[in-house]
Amino acid sequence: MIPIYDQKSRLKILVAVIALLIGAATVVYTNLLVQRVSEREQQQIRLYAKAQEFIINSEQDSNTLFVFSEIVNANATIPVILSDGVNTIAAKNIVMPARLSEADSVRLLQSELLLMKQQHPPIVVKFGAGQVNYIYYRDSQLLQQLRTYPLVQLVVIGCLGIIAYFAFSSSRRAEQNRVWVGLAKETAHQLGTPLSSLVGWQNYLRDSDRFRDEPIVEELGKDIRRLEIITERFSNIGSVPVLKDENLYHTTRNAIEYLQSRVSKKVIFTIESDLPLDTPARINVPLFDWVIENICKNAVDAMNGRGSITLHLRRVRTRRSWYRRSAPPRQVAVDITDTGKGIPSHKLESVFMPGFTTKRRGWGLGLALAKRIIENYHEGRLFVKWSEMGRGTTFRIVLNQ
Repeated sequence: MIPIYDQKSRLKILVAVIALLIGAATVVYTNLLVQRVSEREQQQIRLYAKAQEFIINSEQDSNTLFVFSEIVNANATIPVILSDGVNTIAAKNIVMPARLSEADSVRLLQSELLLMKQQHPPIVVKFGAGQVNYIYYRDSQLLQQLRTYPLVQLVVIGCLGIIAYFAFSSSRRAEQNRVWVGLAKETAHQLGTPLSSLVGWQNYLRDSDRFRDEPIVEELGKDIRRLEIITERFSNIGSVPVLKDENLYHTTRNAIEYLQSRVSKKVIFTIESDLPLDTPARINVPLFDWVIENICKNAVDAMNGRGSITLHLRRVRTRRSWYRRSAPPRQVAVDITDTGKGIPSHKLESVFMPGFTTKRRGWGLGLALAKRIIENYHEGRLFVKWSEMGRGTTFRIVLNQ
């Protein structure tokens, strides 16, 4: 793996760990606050109950009664119902809608009473002749908000984490794009000078009596043309490539014919098509050839130079996107199946990452470059459709028409 991407991954993990720690600390601290506020409200209700009991039973002077009345009135937040066990005697801090009928008021208080019984046990208020009343209560709105606050904060932290993830991903893609474009432009520039020299040498050999009618001169011309194609590929990577409606079957066959003469003779190439042979696809031929070449070369290596590679052209169902208002374009696929050693399931997501390779020699850029060409420049898709250890792998290229 390229070190810079390891650093990015570690930074993502660090941000995720920090977010989890903040979330955990928020939950723990808020729960502590909730417990303290709940205990305080319970003490306040007990004091409220004692004040009610004192007012009912006391024969003290008006000043004393005034003090205890103030204690009762001090509760302005906690919903309370005073009941004799059957009927509601009084209610406090319960929002009653305006113009509510008496029957509806009774039903509302009954539902509130049921909720209070579920939250807290009642407090007994004793008065003369052994009679008792019961005070029921539930959590105040402030306490309810405190209970839900950790969830709100976790959602906020989660949203910030998602934003940070996409920010890192966008930064990584932008950095990759700069690396790819810079490398492509520099490579095209470096190839230009020796390529011009080779063209001059070929013309010199053609005009020389010594090498006239020599096949080597024409073979040299083929290699020069190949270098020109490679230069064009890198130039297209460094700029916005032009997509045209090209014959998909003929373009794929031409790419295979060139590759077939340059790999092991023990590798059998086959092209199958469920499409009419004149079916077009919007592609850039030099870049598409490069993708086919990279995938097939990897397949040849996976088969150790012995086996078969089958390219199957077919139509696929177009995926609809929620953000696309117009009808999506029709799509076709090129399935490339080899009889190689296969890819382990835990590595299926890693094969397209820059630097991933199973060969002793190699940069691990072939499949990463192929995916970038198809998805960034052709607005298509490239993925592993199927793979089984010991049987082979199928890569699918999806293109627009």
